[in-house]
Amino acid sequence: MPAAPCLLWPCLHCYNGCVPVYAIILAAGEGSRMRSVRPKPLHLICGRPMVMHVIHSLELVTPDRSVVVVGHAAERVTKRVQDDAPVWANVSFAEQLVQRGTGDAASVGLQALDVSTLANASDDIDDTSTVLVLTGDTPLLRKETIDELVTHHESNGLAATVLVASLPDATGYGRIVRTKDGRVERIVEERDATADEKRINEFNTGIYAFRRDLLGPALRRVTPNNAQKEYYLTDVISVLSGMGHRVGAVVADAAETQGVNDRWQLALAERELRARTNRRWLLNGVTMLDPRQTFIDVDVTFGRDVTLFPGTIIQGRTVIGSGCEIGPQTRLVDCVVGDGAIVENSVARDSEIGIGARVGPYANLVPGTRVADGQQAGAFYDSSE
Repeated sequence: MPAAPCLLWPCLHCYNGCVPVYAIILAAGEGSRMRSVRPKPLHLICGRPMVMHVIHSLELVTPDRSVVVVGHAAERVTKRVQDDAPVWANVSFAEQLVQRGTGDAASVGLQALDVSTLANASDDIDDTSTVLVLTGDTPLLRKETIDELVTHHESNGLAATVLVASLPDATGYGRIVRTKDGRVERIVEERDATADEKRINEFNTGIYAFRRDLLGPALRRVTPNNAQKEYYLTDVISVLSGMGHRVGAVVADAAETQGVNDRWQLALAERELRARTNRRWLLNGVTMLDPRQTFIDVDVTFGRDVTLFPGTIIQGRTVIGSGCEIGPQTRLVDCVVGDGAIVENSVARDSEIGIGARVGPYANLVPGTRVADGQQAGAFYDSSE
Protein backbone atom coordinates (compact mmCIF):
# COMPACT_ATOMS: atom_id res chain seq x y z
CA MET A 1 0.00 0.00 0.00
CA PRO A 2 1.29 3.51 -0.69
CA ALA A 3 2.11 5.81 2.19
CA ALA A 4 -0.80 7.83 3.51
CA PRO A 5 -0.86 11.42 2.25
CA CYS A 6 0.28 14.20 4.54
CA LEU A 7 -2.38 16.21 6.35
CA LEU A 8 -0.27 19.34 5.88
CA TRP A 9 0.88 20.34 2.41
CA PRO A 10 3.58 20.96 1.45
CA CYS A 11 5.53 19.00 4.02
CA LEU A 12 9.31 18.86 4.00
CA HIS A 13 9.73 15.58 2.14
CA CYS A 14 6.67 15.36 -0.09
CA TYR A 15 8.56 15.69 -3.37
CA ASN A 16 8.15 12.01 -4.12
CA GLY A 17 4.99 11.00 -2.28
CA CYS A 18 6.16 11.40 1.32
CA VAL A 19 9.39 9.47 0.89
CA PRO A 20 10.64 7.89 4.12
CA VAL A 21 14.09 8.91 5.34
CA TYR A 22 16.50 6.48 6.98
CA ALA A 23 19.96 7.09 8.40
CA ILE A 24 23.13 5.02 8.78
CA ILE A 25 25.75 6.45 11.15
CA LEU A 26 29.22 4.94 10.80
CA ALA A 27 30.79 4.68 14.27
CA ALA A 28 32.82 1.46 14.18
CA GLY A 29 36.37 2.81 14.03
CA GLU A 30 38.91 2.55 16.85
CA GLY A 31 40.22 6.11 16.56
CA SER A 32 43.79 5.22 17.53
CA ARG A 33 44.98 8.81 17.06
CA MET A 34 42.87 9.86 20.04
CA ARG A 35 45.34 7.97 22.26
CA SER A 36 42.55 6.99 24.61
CA VAL A 37 40.80 4.01 26.19
CA ARG A 38 37.54 5.85 25.56
CA PRO A 39 35.94 4.83 22.21
CA LYS A 40 36.29 7.62 19.69
CA PRO A 41 32.51 8.15 19.15
CA LEU A 42 32.08 8.73 22.90
CA HIS A 43 34.57 11.57 23.33
CA LEU A 44 32.65 14.53 24.71
CA ILE A 45 32.16 17.88 23.02
CA CYS A 46 30.23 20.41 25.10
CA GLY A 47 28.99 17.60 27.32
CA ARG A 48 27.65 15.36 24.56
CA PRO A 49 29.38 12.37 22.88
CA MET A 50 30.49 13.04 19.31
CA VAL A 51 28.19 10.42 17.82
CA MET A 52 25.23 11.95 19.66
CA HIS A 53 25.90 15.31 17.99
CA VAL A 54 25.64 13.52 14.64
CA ILE A 55 22.36 11.88 15.66
CA HIS A 56 20.97 15.25 16.75
CA SER A 57 21.82 16.68 13.31
CA LEU A 58 18.97 14.48 11.99
CA GLU A 59 16.35 16.33 14.01
CA LEU A 60 14.69 18.18 11.13
CA VAL A 61 14.44 15.09 8.90
CA THR A 62 13.19 12.88 11.78
CA PRO A 63 14.32 9.53 10.31
CA ASP A 64 11.96 6.57 10.26
CA ARG A 65 14.91 4.49 11.44
CA SER A 66 18.54 5.27 12.35
CA VAL A 67 21.14 2.50 12.38
CA VAL A 68 24.39 3.12 14.24
CA VAL A 69 27.14 0.84 12.93
CA VAL A 70 29.42 -0.07 15.83
CA GLY A 71 32.64 -2.06 15.97
CA HIS A 72 35.44 -1.14 18.34
CA ALA A 73 34.11 -1.18 21.94
CA ALA A 74 30.67 -1.95 20.50
CA GLU A 75 29.01 -2.63 23.87
CA ARG A 76 30.12 0.69 25.37
CA VAL A 77 29.06 2.71 22.35
CA THR A 78 25.73 0.91 22.10
CA LYS A 79 24.87 1.43 25.77
CA ARG A 80 25.70 5.14 25.76
CA VAL A 81 23.73 5.81 22.60
CA GLN A 82 20.77 3.80 23.91
CA ASP A 83 20.82 5.88 27.10
CA ASP A 84 21.14 9.26 25.36
CA ALA A 85 19.40 8.98 21.98
CA PRO A 86 16.19 11.01 21.54
CA VAL A 87 13.06 8.96 20.88
CA TRP A 88 12.45 10.63 17.52
CA ALA A 89 15.75 9.23 16.15
CA ASN A 90 14.42 5.62 16.27
CA VAL A 91 17.91 4.22 16.85
CA SER A 92 18.98 0.61 16.37
CA PHE A 93 22.44 -0.93 16.01
CA ALA A 94 24.51 -3.13 13.71
CA GLU A 95 28.00 -4.47 14.41
CA GLN A 96 30.81 -4.46 11.86
CA LEU A 97 32.85 -7.37 13.17
CA VAL A 98 35.86 -6.70 10.93
CA GLN A 99 36.64 -3.15 9.81
CA ARG A 100 37.00 -3.44 6.05
CA GLY A 101 36.27 0.12 5.04
CA THR A 102 33.37 2.53 4.82
CA GLY A 103 31.71 0.63 1.99
CA ASP A 104 31.56 -2.51 4.09
CA ALA A 105 30.28 -0.54 7.09
CA ALA A 106 27.52 0.99 4.98
CA SER A 107 26.58 -2.50 3.76
CA VAL A 108 26.32 -3.72 7.36
CA GLY A 109 24.10 -0.76 8.19
CA LEU A 110 21.92 -1.24 5.14
CA GLN A 111 21.39 -4.92 5.92
CA ALA A 112 20.30 -4.04 9.45
CA LEU A 113 18.03 -1.35 8.06
CA ASP A 114 16.39 -3.86 5.72
CA VAL A 115 15.79 -6.30 8.57
CA SER A 116 14.36 -3.67 10.92
CA THR A 117 12.13 -2.22 8.19
CA LEU A 118 10.77 -5.61 7.17
CA ALA A 119 10.12 -6.51 10.80
CA ASN A 120 7.97 -3.41 11.24
CA ALA A 121 6.20 -3.30 7.88
CA SER A 122 3.17 -5.19 6.69
CA ASP A 123 3.51 -4.14 3.05
CA ASP A 124 6.23 -3.62 0.49
CA ILE A 125 9.22 -1.42 1.28
CA ASP A 126 9.21 1.86 -0.62
CA ASP A 127 12.50 1.40 -2.49
CA THR A 128 12.67 5.05 -3.49
CA SER A 129 13.12 6.08 0.12
CA THR A 130 16.16 8.12 1.09
CA VAL A 131 19.09 6.64 2.99
CA LEU A 132 21.46 9.09 4.64
CA VAL A 133 24.98 7.89 5.42
CA LEU A 134 26.92 9.95 7.96
CA THR A 135 30.19 9.52 9.83
CA GLY A 136 30.09 9.47 13.61
CA ASP A 137 33.00 11.90 14.03
CA THR A 138 31.53 15.10 12.52
CA PRO A 139 30.02 16.77 15.61
CA LEU A 140 29.68 20.24 14.08
CA LEU A 141 27.07 19.26 11.50
CA ARG A 142 24.05 21.55 11.61
CA LYS A 143 20.58 20.08 11.36
CA GLU A 144 19.76 22.71 8.71
CA THR A 145 22.53 21.33 6.50
CA ILE A 146 21.21 17.76 6.68
CA ASP A 147 17.73 19.09 5.99
CA GLU A 148 19.02 20.89 2.90
CA LEU A 149 20.85 17.74 1.73
CA VAL A 150 17.68 15.63 1.91
CA THR A 151 15.50 18.32 0.38
CA HIS A 152 17.85 18.82 -2.59
CA HIS A 153 18.26 15.07 -3.09
CA GLU A 154 14.53 14.33 -3.14
CA SER A 155 13.34 17.40 -5.02
CA ASN A 156 15.77 16.69 -7.88
CA GLY A 157 15.12 12.95 -8.04
CA LEU A 158 18.82 12.08 -7.71
CA ALA A 159 20.35 8.64 -7.29
CA ALA A 160 22.83 10.07 -4.81
CA THR A 161 23.76 13.45 -3.40
CA VAL A 162 27.14 14.19 -1.85
CA LEU A 163 27.71 16.83 0.81
CA VAL A 164 30.83 18.64 -0.39
CA ALA A 165 33.00 21.52 0.82
CA SER A 166 36.05 23.43 -0.40
CA LEU A 167 39.41 24.43 1.05
CA PRO A 168 42.35 26.24 -0.57
CA ASP A 169 44.38 23.13 0.28
CA ALA A 170 42.30 19.94 0.44
CA THR A 171 45.24 17.65 1.18
CA GLY A 172 44.10 14.47 2.91
CA TYR A 173 40.54 14.54 1.57
CA GLY A 174 38.85 12.65 -1.23
CA ARG A 175 38.45 15.00 -4.21
CA ILE A 176 35.21 15.60 -6.10
CA VAL A 177 35.54 15.01 -9.84
CA ARG A 178 32.68 16.57 -11.81
CA THR A 179 31.45 16.24 -15.38
CA LYS A 180 31.36 19.27 -17.69
CA ASP A 181 27.71 19.91 -16.81
CA GLY A 182 28.49 19.99 -13.07
CA ARG A 183 27.28 16.56 -12.02
CA VAL A 184 29.45 14.49 -9.68
CA GLU A 185 31.24 11.80 -11.66
CA ARG A 186 33.39 10.20 -8.99
CA ILE A 187 35.32 10.71 -5.77
CA VAL A 188 39.01 9.90 -5.69
CA GLU A 189 40.83 9.37 -2.41
CA GLU A 190 44.01 11.33 -1.74
CA ARG A 191 46.29 8.29 -1.84
CA ASP A 192 44.80 7.17 -5.16
CA ALA A 193 44.65 10.61 -6.81
CA THR A 194 46.76 11.82 -9.71
CA ALA A 195 48.71 15.07 -9.54
CA ASP A 196 45.91 16.91 -11.37
CA GLU A 197 43.23 15.47 -9.11
CA LYS A 198 45.16 16.55 -6.01
CA ARG A 199 44.88 20.15 -7.21
CA ILE A 200 41.07 20.01 -6.93
CA ASN A 201 39.99 21.96 -3.83
CA GLU A 202 36.43 20.60 -3.63
CA PHE A 203 36.36 17.60 -1.31
CA ASN A 204 34.08 14.88 -0.02
CA THR A 205 32.77 15.28 3.54
CA GLY A 206 31.79 11.61 3.86
CA ILE A 207 28.09 12.45 4.14
CA TYR A 208 25.60 11.30 1.50
CA ALA A 209 21.97 10.83 0.59
CA PHE A 210 21.15 7.77 -1.55
CA ARG A 211 18.06 6.36 -3.18
CA ARG A 212 17.56 3.16 -1.29
CA ASP A 213 16.85 0.80 -4.18
CA LEU A 214 20.11 1.86 -5.86
CA LEU A 215 22.44 1.85 -2.86
CA GLY A 216 22.44 -1.92 -2.20
CA PRO A 217 23.21 -2.99 -5.80
CA ALA A 218 25.90 -0.31 -6.09
CA LEU A 219 27.58 -1.45 -2.86
CA ARG A 220 27.72 -5.00 -4.19
CA ARG A 221 29.71 -3.77 -7.18
CA VAL A 222 32.39 -2.08 -5.05
CA THR A 223 35.76 -3.87 -4.95
CA PRO A 224 38.84 -3.32 -2.72
CA ASN A 225 41.11 -2.38 -5.63
CA ASN A 226 42.82 0.53 -3.92
CA ALA A 227 45.89 1.39 -1.87
CA GLN A 228 44.19 0.42 1.40
CA LYS A 229 42.60 -2.78 0.07
CA GLU A 230 39.32 -1.65 1.57
CA TYR A 231 35.76 -1.24 0.33
CA TYR A 232 35.32 2.50 -0.19
CA LEU A 233 31.84 3.98 0.08
CA THR A 234 33.11 6.69 -2.25
CA ASP A 235 33.27 4.12 -5.06
CA VAL A 236 29.46 3.89 -4.99
CA ILE A 237 29.39 7.33 -6.60
CA SER A 238 31.39 6.24 -9.65
CA VAL A 239 29.31 3.04 -9.88
CA LEU A 240 26.06 4.99 -9.99
CA SER A 241 27.45 7.62 -12.34
CA GLY A 242 28.83 4.93 -14.64
CA MET A 243 25.38 3.33 -14.82
CA GLY A 244 23.92 6.61 -16.07
CA HIS A 245 22.31 7.72 -12.80
CA ARG A 246 22.42 11.37 -11.80
CA VAL A 247 24.59 12.25 -8.82
CA GLY A 248 24.37 15.74 -7.34
CA ALA A 249 26.05 17.75 -4.62
CA VAL A 250 25.16 20.17 -1.86
CA VAL A 251 27.88 22.58 -0.72
CA ALA A 252 28.48 23.02 3.02
CA ASP A 253 30.83 25.18 5.03
CA ALA A 254 34.15 23.37 5.42
CA ALA A 255 34.39 24.19 9.13
CA GLU A 256 31.04 22.51 9.76
CA THR A 257 32.05 19.22 8.17
CA GLN A 258 35.46 18.74 9.76
CA GLY A 259 36.01 15.32 11.26
CA VAL A 260 37.63 14.75 14.65
CA ASN A 261 40.55 12.33 14.62
CA ASP A 262 42.81 13.51 17.45
CA ARG A 263 42.77 15.63 20.60
CA TRP A 264 43.76 18.81 18.75
CA GLN A 265 40.80 18.51 16.39
CA LEU A 266 38.62 17.67 19.41
CA ALA A 267 39.65 20.94 21.07
CA LEU A 268 38.94 22.93 17.90
CA ALA A 269 35.49 21.37 17.59
CA GLU A 270 34.79 22.11 21.25
CA ARG A 271 35.74 25.77 20.76
CA GLU A 272 33.49 26.15 17.71
CA LEU A 273 30.49 24.44 19.27
CA ARG A 274 30.90 26.39 22.51
CA ALA A 275 30.93 29.65 20.54
CA ARG A 276 27.66 28.61 18.83
CA THR A 277 26.11 27.68 22.17
CA ASN A 278 27.11 30.95 23.84
CA ARG A 279 25.83 32.99 20.91
CA ARG A 280 22.46 31.23 21.03
CA TRP A 281 22.02 32.05 24.72
CA LEU A 282 23.29 35.62 24.33
CA LEU A 283 20.55 36.15 21.74
CA ASN A 284 17.98 34.64 24.11
CA GLY A 285 18.36 36.85 27.14
CA VAL A 286 21.50 35.65 28.93
CA THR A 287 24.28 38.14 29.78
CA MET A 288 27.91 36.97 29.67
CA LEU A 289 30.52 39.46 30.79
CA ASP A 290 33.12 37.56 28.73
CA PRO A 291 31.82 34.79 26.46
CA ARG A 292 35.38 33.58 25.89
CA GLN A 293 35.61 32.68 29.58
CA THR A 294 32.14 31.15 29.82
CA PHE A 295 31.67 27.42 29.23
CA ILE A 296 28.19 25.97 28.70
CA ASP A 297 27.24 22.42 27.71
CA VAL A 298 24.65 21.97 24.98
CA ASP A 299 22.01 20.45 27.28
CA VAL A 300 22.04 23.32 29.80
CA THR A 301 18.94 25.56 29.90
CA PHE A 302 18.44 29.13 31.15
CA GLY A 303 15.62 31.44 32.07
CA ARG A 304 15.65 35.13 31.14
CA ASP A 305 17.97 37.80 32.53
CA VAL A 306 20.63 35.43 33.82
CA THR A 307 24.09 36.96 34.30
CA LEU A 308 27.19 34.78 33.92
CA PHE A 309 30.49 36.12 35.24
CA PRO A 310 33.91 35.07 33.86
CA GLY A 311 35.19 31.62 34.76
CA THR A 312 31.70 30.08 34.84
CA ILE A 313 31.42 26.42 33.80
CA ILE A 314 27.89 24.97 33.54
CA GLN A 315 27.68 21.30 32.58
CA GLY A 316 25.37 18.37 32.07
CA ARG A 317 21.64 19.02 32.23
CA THR A 318 21.82 21.97 34.61
CA VAL A 319 18.74 24.22 34.69
CA ILE A 320 19.20 27.87 35.65
CA GLY A 321 16.12 29.92 36.55
CA SER A 322 15.43 33.54 35.57
CA GLY A 323 17.28 36.44 37.13
CA CYS A 324 20.16 34.35 38.51
CA GLU A 325 23.76 35.49 38.90
CA ILE A 326 26.35 32.75 38.43
CA GLY A 327 30.09 33.16 38.94
CA PRO A 328 32.80 34.21 38.84
CA GLN A 329 34.88 31.01 39.05
CA THR A 330 31.90 28.70 39.50
CA ARG A 331 31.20 25.19 38.25
CA LEU A 332 27.74 23.62 38.25
CA VAL A 333 27.14 20.04 37.08
CA ASP A 334 23.60 18.62 36.73
CA CYS A 335 22.12 21.18 39.12
CA VAL A 336 18.78 22.98 39.38
CA VAL A 337 19.01 26.66 40.33
CA GLY A 338 15.85 28.55 41.27
CA ASP A 339 14.88 32.03 40.08
CA GLY A 340 16.89 34.88 41.50
CA ALA A 341 19.58 32.72 43.11
CA ILE A 342 23.21 33.85 43.36
CA VAL A 343 26.06 31.34 43.11
CA GLU A 344 29.62 32.64 43.26
CA ASN A 345 33.09 31.10 43.56
CA SER A 346 31.56 27.68 44.20
CA VAL A 347 31.26 24.11 42.95
CA ALA A 348 28.08 22.04 42.96
CA ARG A 349 27.11 18.63 41.56
CA ASP A 350 23.63 17.08 41.38
CA SER A 351 22.32 19.71 43.76
CA GLU A 352 19.23 21.89 44.07
CA ILE A 353 19.52 25.58 44.89
CA GLY A 354 16.26 27.22 45.83
CA ILE A 355 14.57 30.44 44.73
CA GLY A 356 16.47 33.47 45.95
CA ALA A 357 19.13 31.34 47.64
CA ARG A 358 22.73 32.45 47.88
CA VAL A 359 25.62 30.00 47.55
CA GLY A 360 29.24 30.95 48.13
CA PRO A 361 31.81 32.14 48.15
CA TYR A 362 33.78 28.91 48.42
CA ALA A 363 30.88 26.49 48.77
CA ASN A 364 31.18 22.85 47.74
CA LEU A 365 27.76 21.25 47.30
CA VAL A 366 28.06 17.46 47.11
CA PRO A 367 25.50 15.36 45.20
CA GLY A 368 22.09 15.41 46.84
CA THR A 369 22.53 18.79 48.54
CA ARG A 370 19.49 21.06 48.70
CA VAL A 371 19.72 24.74 49.60
CA ALA A 372 16.22 25.90 50.53
CA ASP A 373 14.52 28.98 49.10
CA GLY A 374 16.09 32.16 50.43
CA GLN A 375 18.80 30.33 52.39
CA GLN A 376 22.57 30.76 52.26
CA ALA A 377 25.43 28.27 52.02
CA GLY A 378 29.17 28.78 51.84
CA ALA A 379 32.38 29.16 53.76
CA PHE A 380 31.91 32.90 54.28
CA TYR A 381 28.67 34.82 54.45
CA ASP A 382 27.03 37.28 56.78
CA SER A 383 24.44 35.32 58.79
CA SER A 384 22.79 38.59 59.83
CA GLU A 385 21.61 39.36 56.28
